[in-house]
Amino acid sequence: MRDEKKQIVDDLSKQVGASPFVLITDYTKMTVTEFASLRKKLRGAHAECHVVKNSMLRHAAKEAGLGEFDSVLAGMTAVVIGSAKADVSATAKILKEFTKATEKGKVKLGVMGKQVLQPADVDVVAELPSLDVLRGQLVGLLQTPATRIAVVVGAPASQLARVIQAHADKEAAAQPAAA
Repeated sequence: MRDEKKQIVDDLSKQVGASPFVLITDYTKMTVTEFASLRKKLRGAHAECHVVKNSMLRHAAKEAGLGEFDSVLAGMTAVVIGSAKADVSATAKILKEFTKATEKGKVKLGVMGKQVLQPADVDVVAELPSLDVLRGQLVGLLQTPATRIAVVVGAPASQLARVIQAHADKEAAAQPAAA
């Protein structure tokens, strides 16, 4: 392999290896405007889309330890990678919506960590709530038992206070009648 190509493969390998996920898409018949629009949307999710040669992606994936993509590396290929802040669910959702709107940019394969995702798996990931929503739900789940405990612990005391108040009210009502 020539030095220029080796350098490109090394850079791509580093990017693919550092990304929390890799989504391989087909960009056949996509216009420059559509591709620019997709890239802009992906930037909002801390992800990038790069056009790559299949042979270079094949070598980069092997170097990064992601396995073999030979079955999907045919035709016009673009790779979507994310930064450390990237949310795979948001990225997959953007790709799914883009594909639905344009009928272009279909996902061929995905990798999350070392787990290979088929296109149907990527669609399932796209349906997941965003990472922020999941965090909020988790905090809500963690707070719910504490709230219930506080209510249960506080219930006997408040019931006791109501009983004492009712008894005091009853005695107060009984005293003026006796006088």
